[in-house]
Amino acid sequence: MEKTLDQKVKEIVKENKLSVKNIIDIDALDKADIKKIFAVADFFREHFRRGKDKKITQLKGRSIINFFFESSTRTRTSFELAGKHLGADTINVTGASAVIKTKGETLIDTAKTLNSLQADLIILRHAKAGTPLLLTKWIEAPVISAGDGFHQHPTQTLIDVYTMQNEFGDLKNKKVTIVGDIKHSRVAGSLMRLLERYKATVVLTGPQTLMPENVEEAFNVTVDTNAEHAFKDSDVLYNIRVQKERGSGSHIPSLREYAHMYCINEARFALAKKNAIVMDAGPVNREIGIRSEVLDGLMSRVSTQVENGLFIRLAVLSLLIS
Repeated sequence: MEKTLDQKVKEIVKENKLSVKNIIDIDALDKADIKKIFAVADFFREHFRRGKDKKITQLKGRSIINFFFESSTRTRTSFELAGKHLGADTINVTGASAVIKTKGETLIDTAKTLNSLQADLIILRHAKAGTPLLLTKWIEAPVISAGDGFHQHPTQTLIDVYTMQNEFGDLKNKKVTIVGDIKHSRVAGSLMRLLERYKATVVLTGPQTLMPENVEEAFNVTVDTNAEHAFKDSDVLYNIRVQKERGSGSHIPSLREYAHMYCINEARFALAKKNAIVMDAGPVNREIGIRSEVLDGLMSRVSTQVENGLFIRLAVLSLLIS
């Protein structure tokens, strides 16, 4: 007798048990854990792409709280949809920062309240680096960081490396050029960390004012502020938008001048390898970070990143709660 979908999910989750309770720092995940997450993501990708029944009851009766102190559309929706596909009850708490500030509640008291609610998993986005780690000291349930300040965005990095591996296989010596506002980007922060472990060649390009101080000493990366030179022979062009909400607009003369120097247009994309791909975690600033003809072209993997985001988050939710 053929196994049911729930039996198959239970089996693959059991085979790929993680060594960690929380996902708040990409460095805390060893390559064995990442391989397991990718294996479970592969299972969900194959299942969903076959157009089979999307409703799974693995997490029926479990509760997940999406606790977002900063606005989010893609990440929050992706986590919410993943939870619902797995049968969990998902609760979204948005605009929490303004409410807590008005009422004067400390983050620790908020954490204690969340712990008392006995949710099975907490997903947290916060403007201050280190907040997810702080919550793990007060919350018994697993915690997933959905981004903390300029620090890290671990699930986005898993999505990005998963997308690159599906495209190229082994990432050793693959040239990944990250262009844009590196200084204010948590996506870049965690991506540099993980790509170094996969022995990719990472080049950063953008205005010097948008580069973190001493980044070449902190990571195995090369800074090249000349976009044309940096893009040459790249396997991946990864755009990081100018983070205007984090004050980076004051670090450049104008968006128009930035686009003139660093926008991924057809001419610059042609400098990369023939089979190069373009990526962006979104939201994409068309005509500033990437020209429409490139963003909508055959080698754009931006939509693939969004699709893979669902599969990776299905994997981490099922693995952490189970």
